[in-house]
Amino acid sequence: MTASLAYLPVTEQDFDALADLRAAAMRPSLERLGRYDARRSRERLRATFEPAHTRGIHLDGRRIGFYALRPQDDALRLDHLYLLPVESGRGVGSRVLRDIIGQAQAAGRALRVGALRGSDANRFYLRHGFVLAGETEWDIEYRLDCRPLAA
Repeated sequence: MTASLAYLPVTEQDFDALADLRAAAMRPSLERLGRYDARRSRERLRATFEPAHTRGIHLDGRRIGFYALRPQDDALRLDHLYLLPVESGRGVGSRVLRDIIGQAQAAGRALRVGALRGSDANRFYLRHGFVLAGETEWDIEYRLDCRPLAA
């Protein structure tokens, strides 16, 4: 039986729980790079947190993650996609990303995302068809063209 997956709105009151979830999800990658800083992680989320563009990821009634998807020029920007570490490797992230790709397709827009250099997320996005779109010192940018082909 497939687990029930739901995407529910979040509010400003959810910020602390989401910041803790993000820190737990990113900590292994950041520690590998020698860059883990709990305070900075929280500040970075605070700088981009917009409840209107954020959805909690709920599996069988439990919040196990969240994502943020917002318009950016001709595309949709996936600013955040985090799952509790215990949920990694179970296919939930792939299910969520397929649903997000479906939203981009329905909107006729490309999908953009960035991943921390050295993070396992890079392989995840490449495996789902994203292509390299740019690089900075710490991040790698990807793009997936979800727009319908011209007739």
